[in-house]
Amino acid sequence: MSYNIEQIREIAPSVFTTEKASHLTDKYIQTPTIKVVEDLMNLGWEVTKVQEVKSRKYKGFQKHLIMFANPNIIIKGANGDDSQPQILLTNSHDGKAAFNFRVGIFRFVCSNGLVISDADFGVVSIRHMNYTFESLQAKVAEMITKLPGLVNKINLFKTKTLTETQMVEFATKAAALRTKKRVNIMDVLTPTRKEDDGNDLWLVFNRVQEKILGGSYTSGGRKARSVKNFQMDIKLNEQLFELAESYL
Repeated sequence: MSYNIEQIREIAPSVFTTEKASHLTDKYIQTPTIKVVEDLMNLGWEVTKVQEVKSRKYKGFQKHLIMFANPNIIIKGANGDDSQPQILLTNSHDGKAAFNFRVGIFRFVCSNGLVISDADFGVVSIRHMNYTFESLQAKVAEMITKLPGLVNKINLFKTKTLTETQMVEFATKAAALRTKKRVNIMDVLTPTRKEDDGNDLWLVFNRVQEKILGGSYTSGGRKARSVKNFQMDIKLNEQLFELAESYL
């Protein structure tokens, strides 16, 4: 599903804020997020997800997330496990953030968006005062050129076989990133679909990531809740990817 401008406005009004917050000085240069959204649309990217943080103090200026996908960029995988790169844009109009861009990978087989955190990639930023359409083009081009490196990293995950002990260890460490309560590790490791049944690092990582973020496990005797806050979602995704890298 892709979102049009009016749908974005309904979900996250802060994306359209043009005035600076009252606590900011005249030296603060503000570029409305909608300007970046429209520019990315002109570059062929469609909006696939929209969220904003709930805020009373900075309502209209709070942090928000816009996720984009380009229908012309698909990563082909074995046995139909295709995926699509996504650009995750986060910003706020309270003077606390620049335009930050990350790359995510959307797996069609499980409709599960995940953030790829890689030492060779990191977060790409553009300050409000330095924003131009040309600077955005340059950042997008930079991200696209690094996609093959991310694909190679995923392929390395697929060639790494984990032992039963390593899988339990991985799931245990992953669960600890979210909760200190006792977790049923078999809930975390059991695949939701046959496409994720296996013991290579990529399959284990994906099913653990989906369970940890989706809350599909028992913690402290109760069913866990899914992660709703996009800031926590991004943080956990990055930590999980870094954890997976440690097994290479």
